[in-house]
Amino acid sequence: MSQQSKSSQAPDRTPRVVIVGAGIAGVQTAVALREQGWRGAVTLLGDEPHQPYDRPPLSKAVLLGKADGSTFDVDFPALGIDLQLSRPVTGLVPDAHVVETADGPVPYDYAVIATGADPIHLPGGESQPGVHLLRTLDDAERLRPVLAARQRIVVVGAGWIGAEFATAARESGCAVTVVEASDRPLAGALPAEVAAHMTGWYTEAGAELRTGVPVDSVRPGAVELADGTTLPADAVVVGIGARPATGWLGGSGIELSPKDGSVHADEWLRTSAPDVYAVGDCASFPSARYGRRLLIHHWDNALQGPRTVAENIARGAAPGLAYDPVPYFWSEQFGRFVQYAGHHPVADTLVWRGDPTGAAWTVLWLREDTLVALLAVGRPRDLAQGRKLIERGAKLDRVRAAVASVSLKSAVR
Repeated sequence: MSQQSKSSQAPDRTPRVVIVGAGIAGVQTAVALREQGWRGAVTLLGDEPHQPYDRPPLSKAVLLGKADGSTFDVDFPALGIDLQLSRPVTGLVPDAHVVETADGPVPYDYAVIATGADPIHLPGGESQPGVHLLRTLDDAERLRPVLAARQRIVVVGAGWIGAEFATAARESGCAVTVVEASDRPLAGALPAEVAAHMTGWYTEAGAELRTGVPVDSVRPGAVELADGTTLPADAVVVGIGARPATGWLGGSGIELSPKDGSVHADEWLRTSAPDVYAVGDCASFPSARYGRRLLIHHWDNALQGPRTVAENIARGAAPGLAYDPVPYFWSEQFGRFVQYAGHHPVADTLVWRGDPTGAAWTVLWLREDTLVALLAVGRPRDLAQGRKLIERGAKLDRVRAAVASVSLKSAVR
């Protein structure tokens, strides 16, 4: 046999990273690997047929017809990234270093789990016509004509997504009723004393907000509430939260959180299986900054985490870069730009900056005078300075910090 024949039959020894999930966390991991100098193969598996796209515009520009899509500006072939669309995964076999798919196994040297989160369905609503979620590009495309027709819409859930969709629907001229089972909007995200000042935003925008009443059932053209109220509805949009998309990992042996089903990653974003990492909405991680495990379902986390994963894989040795970010997110709702940084549940003191009944104000959360979180409404300067102060572990003078005209950096003790 010729030397050329032997060479052509030799197994491929190129090290390969297989990334499961082609959302922002998966795409950014692939790009970051190349930026970190990874010269091996990179395979990116996506379950949708669309080119990878960003999700925040779905509830804004795409939904309102102001943009046709939000495809990432990434030249995958030029970066040597093998993008495989319409290839959902079915399992992971760590002992064999294989990702299972319906089209056959995909071997890996390193695997990255970046499958994001799945929206929670309204019980009994999945099979009903006119009931929508807003998670994917296809979801947004189905909802565009609903908004264009200015229909009567019932939004179930007054969280971040519910508020953003209600904002877009009112902008389109739809009649909007938002139903929330809790006693206030953003009940799972913010304390009552803060969320209370956001309740009036709905009325100002011409939307009706009903709190403290869950949905009993959905039928064509109507939503039945637990108190017996019937709400007419040409369409129902459900925004009651999301869960980590980790069901496909059953039987893999990878540790999942019993609390929320997230992949139980360590401070380097490694899973319990060798050579397997997890990043983005599907993974929780221990935060030394806050002294607890965090699960962050926000865009910035899916942008920042991949850099840690890529650097740790590219090192090829024991990981040395721990992941401990200051969580950050933003929301545009009812004409207001809302930004949040940090993790307020660890705080012992709340400080107001500005009038919460006005157009611009900030809430600070302190722990033993150290700034640990802030919410800024229409005050981007507070957010920018505050985020840096949280990273530094800065202590604030409470009296000066409460004066809205004093810059936060000037309130440092």
